Amino acid sequence: MSRDTAIAAARETLASGAFARRLADWVARPTASRLPGAREGLAAFAESDLAPVFHALGFQTRLLDHPDAPGPCLYAERIEGAGLPTFLQYGHGDVVAGLDGWSEGLSPFEMTERDGLWFGRGTADNKGQLCVNLTALEALIATRGRLGFNVKYLVEMGEESGSPGLREICRENAALLAADLLIASDGPRLALDRPTLFLGARGGVSFYIEIVARDGFQHSGNWGGLLSNPGVELCHAITALIGRHGEIRVRELVPAAIPENVRRHLSRVTITPTADDPPIDRDWGEPGLTPEEKVFAFSSLEVMEMECGNLAQPLYAIPPRARARLQLRFPVGVDVAQVVPAVRRALTEAGFGHVTVHEPHDAIFLPTRLDPDHPWVGFVAGSIERTAGAAPAILPGIGGSLPNDIFATDLGLPTIWIPHSYPSCRQHAADEHLPVALAREAQGLMAGLYWDLGEAAASRLAADLTSKHDQGQP
Repeated sequence: MSRDTAIAAARETLASGAFARRLADWVARPTASRLPGAREGLAAFAESDLAPVFHALGFQTRLLDHPDAPGPCLYAERIEGAGLPTFLQYGHGDVVAGLDGWSEGLSPFEMTERDGLWFGRGTADNKGQLCVNLTALEALIATRGRLGFNVKYLVEMGEESGSPGLREICRENAALLAADLLIASDGPRLALDRPTLFLGARGGVSFYIEIVARDGFQHSGNWGGLLSNPGVELCHAITALIGRHGEIRVRELVPAAIPENVRRHLSRVTITPTADDPPIDRDWGEPGLTPEEKVFAFSSLEVMEMECGNLAQPLYAIPPRARARLQLRFPVGVDVAQVVPAVRRALTEAGFGHVTVHEPHDAIFLPTRLDPDHPWVGFVAGSIERTAGAAPAILPGIGGSLPNDIFATDLGLPTIWIPHSYPSCRQHAADEHLPVALAREAQGLMAGLYWDLGEAAASRLAADLTSKHDQGQP
């Protein structure tokens, strides 16, 4: 019985085909939470597909639900001892819609292996990552006969819909979900060949800005030069918010500074696009920041869509209205409650007081960032380095948004995410896939981490690390 034995046992599930069979069964369930009538299928996936896997591992399960949630969360726990550290793990079983445009011979809800890649909706986001963690837990139990720690697992069914109801579920069950640390897997690594930890996520908020000048279209030959054009005005209004090179012109939308230890960790990582990725526009965004600082520790304000007139059926007439949807991604240090008021002030001061700024219309994610010098970060990073033979990339927060603030703020947990996908996985698009080699490596990393957490000293680990953090020790 050894650490290497547990790692080998986890990876054996790939060689035997057991991992692929389980993941293929899960991919075949079209658990798209955004589609009407999804609740029954989401509940069935939780009860019929996931719960039996946990039961076989000695977990007890129950469903946690809320009227706003697209489907119930599956809660599973294996409590081995009152004096042991407890880890809460998170994943999601829902996916986005299948979508058209998959390559010939591929289908969103039928897993296919091709050129060392598993294709199918959910292979990367998030069923494949959940499958990695569960098979690693299986390997540890099979090798050691026990975990050596307590595990609570929460699998939600609405992450792709913005996690409606999840905050309420966690608040109502805060005592049930109490733990020493959140360990979760979602999103991509920094790069295919670079194991990664991220400690939080940027927040996200979307809102519309709109100009309604009049009722109806007016012939441009009769009225051109006499009537204001909402499309032209809206474009100029946007430049009051975003500069020529993508820099944000509203101070309330950006952090006052990037902490020095965040800069230090980001100086050790590099965003390296692959051949299939677009090249980075180096002169875009906030001047003076590295690409890594821009996407992992600063704000970005993007125009996501614009509407003006009707391109499909041109009318040769001045449009009566124009509208755009903007999205702000923002780190710790930006108050989301000030975003819309600040945008309104900026537009008014620039002479665009007639632009309507609507209140946020979609789910709002709040930013989180665990201190990169927190002792749990050092422990998890050390375990992964021991297995991988090289230090993982440590990102203070990913550029995207996740419901991490629920765990970090509402439940008060340190949060560490260990992603098992990569930037070119095509999540949310046609041809979503997971590299088989990445899954194999990830299984070893997680089996090694679980082994280290379950060592004999683990009963003292949580208290020791918490004490060091409280005392300001590294």
